[in-house]
Amino acid sequence: MVIYPAIDIKDGKCVRLVQGRFSDVTVYSDDPVEMARSFEQAGAEYLHVVDLDGARLGSPQNMDIIGELAAELGIPVQTGGGIRTAETMEILLDKGIKRVILGTSAVNDPMLVKAAAERFGAGIAIAVDAKDGFVATEGWEQTSGFTAVEFARKMEDLGVGVIIYTDISRDGMLKGPNLKAMEEMVKAVGMDVIASGGVSSIQDIKNLKNAGVAGAIIGKALYTGNIDLKEAIAAAK
Repeated sequence: MVIYPAIDIKDGKCVRLVQGRFSDVTVYSDDPVEMARSFEQAGAEYLHVVDLDGARLGSPQNMDIIGELAAELGIPVQTGGGIRTAETMEILLDKGIKRVILGTSAVNDPMLVKAAAERFGAGIAIAVDAKDGFVATEGWEQTSGFTAVEFARKMEDLGVGVIIYTDISRDGMLKGPNLKAMEEMVKAVGMDVIASGGVSSIQDIKNLKNAGVAGAIIGKALYTGNIDLKEAIAAAK
């Protein structure tokens, strides 16, 4: 299981939100690149980056910083937030981003997903962000009519190989992941499932590993010191 330390960028700074609320923001660093380097030095194998401004506004707003992350780090970077066109995907992949994450655009435009999966293959992942079991969009501010599992299956049918599954109610709460939902998702699809939301202890990581997920994203718990990244990576091995 791969551990993905998370860097959420808002106004060029490294921040965390609670349950995706833009009104509940904490700034942890003015320099996301410096933060990313510290994660790499601690042994991170992959970095998860979210452009929060992009997610809210519908097009990437922090592309220069994200490009700098890809250029400066010796580990792969995946990123999401406002990626709604093939052109944007191509720009980010050309900047050295390893994997781009589609969220709202995947709900609104399945044919974009199909074309992207055919063109970019493993360079594409889909964010399945669940609020009360249904997929949320527009920076988590809207809810679609799809359940998380049916949406994930639809994405798999379109050729997607990786999903990032977030239970929004757990995000930034440090209350542990929704293990039942993660287990259900792993059983429902043949794709790699990366778990996100609520990871707050080494035991959570062990539980997710036992649930069969391919990766776990850790955000707030790293910034608060609840989890030591080196320990997390060791537990995931």
